[in-house]
Amino acid sequence: MLHGRDREQAAIERLLSSARTGASGALVLRGEPGAGKSALLGHAVEQAGEMRILRGAGIESEAELPFAALHMLLRSELGRIPALPEAQARALQGALGLGSVAPENRFLVGLAVLSLLAEIAGEGSLLCLIDDTQWLDQASLDALTFVARRLDAEGIALAFATRHPDDPAGLPELTLRGMDRDSALALLPADLAPAVRDRILDEADGNPLALLELPADLTPEQRAGHLAPYTKIPVTSRVRQAFLRQITALPERAQLMLAVLAADDTGSLAVILRAGERFGAGAGDLEAAEQARLVQVAGQAVTFRHPLIRPAAYQNVPLTTALAVHRALAGVLDGHEHADRRAWHLAAATVEPAEDVAAELVRAAERAQTRSGYAAMAAAYERAADLTPDPGKRSVRLAAAAVAASDGGRLDHADRLADLASADVSDPVALAHLIQVRAHVLVEKGAYARASEVIAGGAEQVAPLEPELAGYLYLEAIRCAWYAAEPELAVRAAERMPAVDVPLVRGALGLAALLGGNVRAALPHMERLTTDPDISGLGIPGRLFLAQVALAAGRYTLSEQVAAQAVADCLARGMNGWLVIGLGARMRALACLGRYREMLEAREDGMPLVGDPGLLDGPLALARAELGEDPRTGVGAVVGAGSGADAAWALGRLELSAGRPEAALKAMESFSGPAHAPLSIFMAPDVVEAAVRLRSDALARAACDRYVEWAEAVGLPSALAVAARCQALVTDSEERYGHAVHLHAGGEQPQEEARTRLLYGEWLRRARRRAESRTHLRAALETFDGLGMTLWAERARAELRLTGDVPAAPRRDDDPLSVLTAQERQVVRLAAAGASNRDIAAQLFLSPRTVGYHLYKAFPKLGIASRSQLAALI
Repeated sequence: MLHGRDREQAAIERLLSSARTGASGALVLRGEPGAGKSALLGHAVEQAGEMRILRGAGIESEAELPFAALHMLLRSELGRIPALPEAQARALQGALGLGSVAPENRFLVGLAVLSLLAEIAGEGSLLCLIDDTQWLDQASLDALTFVARRLDAEGIALAFATRHPDDPAGLPELTLRGMDRDSALALLPADLAPAVRDRILDEADGNPLALLELPADLTPEQRAGHLAPYTKIPVTSRVRQAFLRQITALPERAQLMLAVLAADDTGSLAVILRAGERFGAGAGDLEAAEQARLVQVAGQAVTFRHPLIRPAAYQNVPLTTALAVHRALAGVLDGHEHADRRAWHLAAATVEPAEDVAAELVRAAERAQTRSGYAAMAAAYERAADLTPDPGKRSVRLAAAAVAASDGGRLDHADRLADLASADVSDPVALAHLIQVRAHVLVEKGAYARASEVIAGGAEQVAPLEPELAGYLYLEAIRCAWYAAEPELAVRAAERMPAVDVPLVRGALGLAALLGGNVRAALPHMERLTTDPDISGLGIPGRLFLAQVALAAGRYTLSEQVAAQAVADCLARGMNGWLVIGLGARMRALACLGRYREMLEAREDGMPLVGDPGLLDGPLALARAELGEDPRTGVGAVVGAGSGADAAWALGRLELSAGRPEAALKAMESFSGPAHAPLSIFMAPDVVEAAVRLRSDALARAACDRYVEWAEAVGLPSALAVAARCQALVTDSEERYGHAVHLHAGGEQPQEEARTRLLYGEWLRRARRRAESRTHLRAALETFDGLGMTLWAERARAELRLTGDVPAAPRRDDDPLSVLTAQERQVVRLAAAGASNRDIAAQLFLSPRTVGYHLYKAFPKLGIASRSQLAALI
């Protein structure tokens, strides 16, 4: 019976009840050691009834082994994996070490776990319990958090117990506080003297485990009241001390067996016994610990009865014995599947620099990279550096650790590792790594200009050693100068760049020239990279740079496709440090393609891993503005004082769509001049339209000339169409309007074609050619409605009314799918195309059961009864 946890028990019972009805949910229990988290998970087991139960737990010494905790959770269900869709099965088998190929897509691993749990729950509801989540390896935590955030209609209850104040984030949670005094009294023995009882209540501070364990450690005299005054000790230390006294009461060899179990992370009875033999200890000694209720043996698995016994058992032995225990475990953990464990035990047994052990850890780091375990990779390189005798090689390994930490999104830690490396690093690759890490930290803070300076300064050191590598560093300096809108930094980096004939580097020269205002010189440098790009050999940074160059060259579809691939790779490989940059690149390309709703979806897809980064506020503001929302107001406000160029452009577009040209120019004025190329080029059509409406001819002509120069250099239909529209506005030429509409037919920007048709329709109406006007205005309206551009659509409707037409209500009101939620729409569209529930689940990162649930909910809303009716409806 649990005391003082009524609220928590009720929450767990609601979670179980919901799962029994076919719904799903997750709950995180947070609290200090001994707060009762494990007991509440036990309560969930007692209340589960006929529900299937899977249990897993984090083990501190396994925290650097990718997918170790996931393997523990799923070990009884591994035989079901082949029944999953082939790609999912292959990814999960690779993650768990059951296949020869490591998973290439981390999302597929999470989806495979979701599908597997849904399959199990299909035979009846399922309860999954994860204890000691604070010790989960990062890969398992990511996969299980992915699952928890996507639970919907599978009949799964997922509960985490953790000491961590934040992870897993974004899930329903309960924080366990200290028990109230009445509930705490119920846990204490009745024979305690009042003064002793009050002392224990004060010491335990409401911690249930302390309330149970501290009295057990008292002598009869002390229980009767003969308890000397002592200084208050933190609860955790007191509880561990209580366990420690139980441990030291055992025979010496039994204590050694407990130390072996505490250092082990396999939980394998065979491993424990084999390692214990090296100390002359055996099964009988382990049995003594079991009889003392310190461990539990179930089949071939052995575990501690409570997590706090493990640190007490480990701390019980002197250092020399602890080192010997790790050596013993390294000696018995043979075979490829234990290579990482063996390396870490050897490292734990080594106190002096030892190159052979450091080399073992380097190999463990390389294996972690193939399994997308960047946290494990960074930890292995860092520990390898600690054990490396040679200072130069030590710095190389610290640099590798810093890059892994940076790629994994742990930028503060990466910065600290970079600072530990020698100031006189001579290895050019290590030097480049250190430069990139320091710059990445600055980029994360939005200090693009400073990052550009840091990279360019470091590239000067690398250039004499590795000119091509220096070229790539200068490329990064130019990339940062682009985002900082600092042409001088870009031009200076381009001038220092070694003469290497590499497409990416030449593309960087093009960006620098564009930033410097030399449009004609810029495009030839970019052309080789963007017309027939070979991305097969490019890493994530290279692909994202290609996306950036393609955007500047007007090749928006290419930019979006390359950025989307890079984002998918970041997600698959756990490269959270590059994910934000990739999301920003893709969102900007989507903006140029008019796919504003997809911009919001792209951002949301990355949020589970990157949180809510301010670096995406600018593109997000642009999406919201084009969808008719003011990004300065509401709960989701992303534009404030000092916002950057993207935000300024967003506000300019918002004001222009609302028919306020003066406000539009004011919003864009800080970034619309020639000094802020290339963004000023993209802003130019908006400046032209606003300036023409205000009869500011000089400003309109200057912006028009700037855009036309770029469009003619690019030579693409989309760019030339918008250029013709700008010329039509400036010269009031019907011919240029007609030419613009013609060019749009071969372009890739529907939102720009709609704006051209809107302006042309307005011109025709003013010329009293109403019938022709309506043709263009209706086409514009249809596009604006389809893209969700509500303010632009309202402008088109207002113009249509002036022609005597009565425009229809927004298209979404007539769309039969408008009654559905966003996810229901996605599911229904795929189902209408003939995709099975499993295919849909794989595409949308849902479980097949949830897909079926969405269809079940959608059919009545659509007024249909079967899947076969969907195609005709849509």
